[in-house]
Amino acid sequence: MTTVLLIDDEQRMLDLLSLYIEPYGYTCFKKNSGPEGIEFLQYKKVDIVILDIMMPEMDGWTTCEKIREISDVPIIMLTARNEKEDIVKGLKKGADDYLVKPFNEEELLSRIEAIMRRTSRTSHSENIIRFEGLLINQSTYQVTFQKKEIVLTPKEYALLSLFLENQNKVFSREHLLSTIWGLKAETEDRTIDSHIRNMREKLRQANFPVGQYLKTVWGVGYKWISSN
Repeated sequence: MTTVLLIDDEQRMLDLLSLYIEPYGYTCFKKNSGPEGIEFLQYKKVDIVILDIMMPEMDGWTTCEKIREISDVPIIMLTARNEKEDIVKGLKKGADDYLVKPFNEEELLSRIEAIMRRTSRTSHSENIIRFEGLLINQSTYQVTFQKKEIVLTPKEYALLSLFLENQNKVFSREHLLSTIWGLKAETEDRTIDSHIRNMREKLRQANFPVGQYLKTVWGVGYKWISSN
């Protein structure tokens, strides 16, 4: 099922958008501000974002820019402004499409479907992460090294994917807890260490030289060293 994150400061618009698209098989998550939407994307993956521009706390352009710092999720921007400069600005900030209010149900659905078709054509190659013989298939959630499968738990898989997608970045234990377990997780730091230890052992048993790449940053957390 396709998941959609709706970001708009008007509850009426959030309800209208979900009313339009949910009958067609979409699952909607509603957020009332840019910061709430960005926070949500830190721990929840969605297929597409529909983002209003004219919001008081953080406008849509800034929100779009900040989303692009953490995700390549497709973004459709909504606005009552029809000026060409605004459309160009939105696209330069990283939006994939632009829809001017008022719009009808058919137009909105056609824009969503067009973006989903474009992304699905490239999803196969984009959903494969390769690193020194290690392969992560994000469509099937399989991990292999030199064609031998490595069976990971969901949390171990999420940790490995996060590291490989953010090589050379130091992740604190607190950040890993909020990203993998959810922002309100009450899990203790040592749980992170336990999952990292188990993941390392599984990679080591598959003869992947994990010690060369996954490093402990003492007093902080962990980072994955790139091979370059």
